[in-house]
Amino acid sequence: MSARTLNRVMSFGISDLALEFVLGYVDDPRDREAVSLVCKKWYQIDALSRKHVTIAICYSTSPGRLRRRFPNLESLQLKGKPRAAMFNLIPEDWGGYVGPWIREIAEAFNCLKSLHLRRMIVKDEDIRVLVKARGHMLESLKLDKCSGLSTDGLLLVARSCRCLRILSLEESSISGNDAKWIHELAVNNSVLETLNFYMTELRVAPEDLELLAKNCRSLVSLKISECDISYLVSFFLIATKLEEFGGGSFNDQVGDLDKYKKIQFPPKLCCVGLIFMGKNEMEILFPFAAALKKLDLQYTFLSTEDHCQLIQRCPNLEVLEVRDVIGDRGLEVVAQTCKKLRRLRIERGDDDQGLEDEQGCVSQAGLSSLAQGCLELEYLAVYVSDITNAALECLGTYSKNLCDFRLVLLDREQRITDLPLDNGVRALLKGCAKIRRFALYLRPGGLSDVGLGYIGQYSNNVRWILMGNIGESDRGLLRFSQGCPRLQKLELRSCCFTERALAMAALRLPSLRYLWVQGYVASPFGNDLLLMARAFWNIEFIPPKHDVNETEDRRGNIESQAQILAYYSLAGKRVDCPDSVIPLHPA
Repeated sequence: MSARTLNRVMSFGISDLALEFVLGYVDDPRDREAVSLVCKKWYQIDALSRKHVTIAICYSTSPGRLRRRFPNLESLQLKGKPRAAMFNLIPEDWGGYVGPWIREIAEAFNCLKSLHLRRMIVKDEDIRVLVKARGHMLESLKLDKCSGLSTDGLLLVARSCRCLRILSLEESSISGNDAKWIHELAVNNSVLETLNFYMTELRVAPEDLELLAKNCRSLVSLKISECDISYLVSFFLIATKLEEFGGGSFNDQVGDLDKYKKIQFPPKLCCVGLIFMGKNEMEILFPFAAALKKLDLQYTFLSTEDHCQLIQRCPNLEVLEVRDVIGDRGLEVVAQTCKKLRRLRIERGDDDQGLEDEQGCVSQAGLSSLAQGCLELEYLAVYVSDITNAALECLGTYSKNLCDFRLVLLDREQRITDLPLDNGVRALLKGCAKIRRFALYLRPGGLSDVGLGYIGQYSNNVRWILMGNIGESDRGLLRFSQGCPRLQKLELRSCCFTERALAMAALRLPSLRYLWVQGYVASPFGNDLLLMARAFWNIEFIPPKHDVNETEDRRGNIESQAQILAYYSLAGKRVDCPDSVIPLHPA
């Protein structure tokens, strides 16, 4: 065997070429991480062959370090502001600027085809640098919940990125009213498959959508801002391959349905989310309701009974998003009809409507019916007016495929029948062993220290946890921290724990990479937080708000509580901390 051949043979008798080939089929980042720890050679091959990386917080590493570690990336997902920013809990100027990352991408990542930015500040200049360097090969650009850019930046994308197959701007804050960008996109692009500017204020001209459908014959998904559906008759006739449509609106509230009766949806359409749809307008969905796999009713004017009438015509639903006006009666219909349901999201609706209509509330009765009827359920996020241990036990018994569970107990109902929920939470986590993401937002007394201990004990596979108004004392948090061996992200709100207990819990959780806390028992000078100080661990303190015009958050509490944000970072202390954030350093 020649020296060259010997150099191509690794330990364990596996050649470099064979290992590179095998790793091409390994996508799970945890598996990749395990491979890279075997030996130096495997580490190097993983570095050269890794195609996708997700960075959960942009300050956890530096752009240069990422480039040195994974020089051949084809896909990058980058998250900026903490998740709490979605609820206006993080200062506007906290950070999350994408500029340094874009400059590194432009200079070094020659293979990058896909870029996904979430909760980041993206300026038009950043877009200009990106499209100048990578626009010719960019196939996917997603800017979710981003801010800082204008329609001028979108115009640059539309003119330069001719290979773009996916453009998503959902819930981003984009200034400017110039709709020329979408016309340019339709003129310059013929391969676009997905366009999404749902829940933005971007204007759209129906004729531009028609041109887009003519030129992009592979368009399968379109989610837009408000635009009267009656203006899209021609678009729907042209976009014959369309499978998903979201947005649009029904602006005629007088009851003139004739203009909507002319609409003929594409034959393959199976995912729908319409804005401001009422009882009369929902009839346009009846002809193809049986083919629907995804239905978003969050921004409609439907009553509990309307939900029942529509959903009972949708036996093939796999994804359903609604408000709690669906009620227990609606969930019974879901349980009886939608046997293939995998994802269900029930957002908080209008409190006044819920008080007037007793059906418009979700409680333990609806969840129990759901658990017994929808055995394929993988994701459940729900606001409830009442909940019992028995309902959670029912979920633990029947929902064996549940991977993501989130429950918020609303304040509007005072007659809670069964608190604390210790035994129910234990049965849920014990029965649903696949749960990876877990959120439980209750009210004082909703979960005791014993229940917190159960969460730690039975969360062996959970990687993200959000809890609010739980526990009775520090003992509960410390019991919790004795478990959760794989927990990476922990978020706590309005809890009774002291700084010392928080710091001790952070040190005990072996896999913890991120901690966010709002509302806790502070020490006089914050010294107890420094007990969790260690190498590569950034600790930031956000003082309480003292605005003259205090606003209530979505649970009705005054937002004046201090916050702690701590996370691992290989980049060291960040240099762009605003005055509203105080970095904490060991004394």
